[in-house]
Amino acid sequence: MREPLPADMFDELCPSALNPIRFGDKWAALVIRCLEHGPRRFSELRVPLSRVTPKVLTQSLRSLERDGLVKRTVYAQATPHVEYELTALGRSMLGPMAVVCAWVEEHWDELLDARESYDKGTRLDHAG
Repeated sequence: MREPLPADMFDELCPSALNPIRFGDKWAALVIRCLEHGPRRFSELRVPLSRVTPKVLTQSLRSLERDGLVKRTVYAQATPHVEYELTALGRSMLGPMAVVCAWVEEHWDELLDARESYDKGTRLDHAG
């Protein structure tokens, strides 16, 4: 039995939302992190990715599969189920993602300040 993914694995203000560098779509990096320690079922992924709709999660998984980063395996047993796991190519993303995450953590306040300043300026431009 594998350890369940924690529901609070990704903070609501997760750095991925702030990350200016994207690996695939908006949620791809989080999916990859969820699969870091082995295969997971869709329902397991939904726990820490509760902010992602099932439809969008499915789209993200399909995109990752298409890119060769995730492998989808269908088990046709008495209780059929599907599991997703990282391919060797997908696992090779873990190192670069760790570097990017460290960079985001180091520059978190600067990124937040820049976005807040930009958003404030954009609101003033549209108001005036």
